[in-house]
Amino acid sequence: MKKRLFSLLLVSALVFTLSGCGEKSLLRESDPVTLNFWHVYGEQSGSPMDLLVQEFNRTVGQEKGVRVQVTNLSSASKIGGFLKEAQKGGRDAPEMPDLFTCHISDATALGSDNLVDWNAWFTAEELSNFVPGFLADGMTEDGTLLLFPISKSTQLLMCNGSGFARFSQATGVSYADLSTWEGFYDAAGKFYDWSGGEAFCALDYPIRSVELNALEHGSGDFYTKNGWYDTNNAVFKESWMQFARSLAQGHVVVSDLYSNTQVMTGDVLSGLGSSAAILYYNDTVTYRDGTQEPMDLHVLPMPKTAGADTLMTQAGVGLCAYKTTDQKAEAAALFVRWLTESERNLDFVAQTGYMPVRNGAFDAIENYDKFPEPTESYRQLYAALKIMQESYTPLSEPRFEGYYGKVSQLYDGLRKMQQELPARAAAGESIDTLAEETWALLCAIH
Repeated sequence: MKKRLFSLLLVSALVFTLSGCGEKSLLRESDPVTLNFWHVYGEQSGSPMDLLVQEFNRTVGQEKGVRVQVTNLSSASKIGGFLKEAQKGGRDAPEMPDLFTCHISDATALGSDNLVDWNAWFTAEELSNFVPGFLADGMTEDGTLLLFPISKSTQLLMCNGSGFARFSQATGVSYADLSTWEGFYDAAGKFYDWSGGEAFCALDYPIRSVELNALEHGSGDFYTKNGWYDTNNAVFKESWMQFARSLAQGHVVVSDLYSNTQVMTGDVLSGLGSSAAILYYNDTVTYRDGTQEPMDLHVLPMPKTAGADTLMTQAGVGLCAYKTTDQKAEAAALFVRWLTESERNLDFVAQTGYMPVRNGAFDAIENYDKFPEPTESYRQLYAALKIMQESYTPLSEPRFEGYYGKVSQLYDGLRKMQQELPARAAAGESIDTLAEETWALLCAIH
């Protein structure tokens, strides 16, 4: 499917003529056009995107007659709702932005006809310089490129290295043991026993881990027409039960929201979450009793299924432009082209824990010398990402409308259940029976 979509993208790009490359530009330095911009990078330290916008405005933007103005900062989970509200209009509704970051499901909800098709503003040769899977992630079924990739994230395992060193010395468990799901869950059980009942890992997106594990075991398609799970898929269920048995015993937990907080307070030894979480890890662990020690953060690739073709999640927003005038579309394309230039894009992702979007960029990371502090943590992050880029196959996340609302419902239910399940397991109740209760929760969601 991805190959077919990418072929359609190339064909579409050949059909269109890039404005400014063969046609007279609509941009004028003497009469600048302003693009209102919403993005989701505002919560990150120093807002790297805001700094880039400022740089663009005082350089290329000033020369070409384009000014980008950030008018709203949001989160990836909330921006879709704000965009719908703006599109609907009304006295209290915000003004619809010209340019914004969002997920593909948010973009399609606005209506493909209302958005700029980037195929019309980039040549096939230009697009061939980008990772095909990242481009396909922003396309509709008919090959319309609605979201232009500027960065992508995936999931990684981040460990409190100081705590892990003690655990490893006492039990013999090594980082290498965490490379597979079997080893990961086995280590979680050993840590629980060794620590006297503490959870080994907090998972930010456990359903995605279950999905990838199931697919690696040959589950095939397990989604239903209404955008949830086929509960008759035996392989998918067994993948869920592997996670659920560990959850029921308290070996792992669903994170409160983001696992980095629980790792930094010593509530768990590790967190499985977005690569972008690197931004929020401190140099030290501050335990609940007030004691501190160096974090010595260790970053590892996401666990995989031994002997299977390995998958990794492909997540992250892209840049989308609301269709108004050709002049604004050309201005948006100018900004996107500038933003995704190889060195600039590498500088951006290296500050934020994301993957670069151009082919060959991972090779440049090996000799990259501008990582922020703590430098060693970032080096480990990108070493792990490079391993995954070379040996894992990226897989886009589900696009079903309403899917993430159901996922939130599932996680809320699991957080309540995990408060009592370990005590019941310790009292002698069947682990499989307790795990089945979590499965019943998933099955009850429609």
